Amino acid sequence: MTGSSVTTHQSDPANRARLRWRSRRGLLENDIILTRFLDANEESLTDEEVDALTRLLDLADNPLMDLILARHEPEGEVDLPHVRALLARLRQA
Repeated sequence: MTGSSVTTHQSDPANRARLRWRSRRGLLENDIILTRFLDANEESLTDEEVDALTRLLDLADNPLMDLILARHEPEGEVDLPHVRALLARLRQA
């Protein structure tokens, strides 16, 4: 048997549940924006978009809100093309 089984975000309900749980934030505005975004887009997110969202969710609430509201632009470990692309989608949500 050749090839290997790769678990993706879309194929693993536990990964999807974990991402949704991590999207619940202490800052209500973040919680609302992220929940609405996932409600509309969760089933179509690519693994690259999930990685971008995971990187954003690693941030504290206030820096995350500053990025979503375009008060700041990504820097350091989150300054990646796929993170910027997902952030643009979040800003439109």
